Amino acid sequence: QHEVDVIAQKAEKHFMVECKFHSDQGRRCDVKIPLYIQSRFKDVEAAWLQKQGHGNKFHQGWVATNTRFTTDAIEYGKCMDLYLLSWDYPHNQSLKHWIDETGAHPITCLTTLSGKDKQALLDQGIVLCRQLCDKPGFLDQLALSESRKRKVMEEAEGVCNILQS
Repeated sequence: QHEVDVIAQKAEKHFMVECKFHSDQGRRCDVKIPLYIQSRFKDVEAAWLQKQGHGNKFHQGWVATNTRFTTDAIEYGKCMDLYLLSWDYPHNQSLKHWIDETGAHPITCLTTLSGKDKQALLDQGIVLCRQLCDKPGFLDQLALSESRKRKVMEEAEGVCNILQS
């Protein structure tokens, strides 16, 4: 029995996604990460294949991280058909690309909010900067001075306007 971060299913496709978050942006996921996750995926896939009707379905493991993969990790992922998703990989399908293309900048990128403030917004269902730009009244729930609210909104609007420049 394994704990899995995300199980996704679309039509005849099943995906097991492990998410690796690192607060140190300089950190890289080396080959040990996909190696370990591939092993777990194979265990989960074996259990899936025992279920009626799963034998014909497509199964794939994924590793998603907010940092980067080493070259060895990427090569291993390719060899094992383990999908790797990171800040800058794969080219034109990376997290950075998806965020820039969709404007889905998370409020966690805002430096003018404390961790506690970010959590309070997340608890209210505010996940994206554009949600804050659309409804700045959500900041009223936080114990922020008017000056600080202005700074937060300036930063959020700046992040959202990146797409329009």
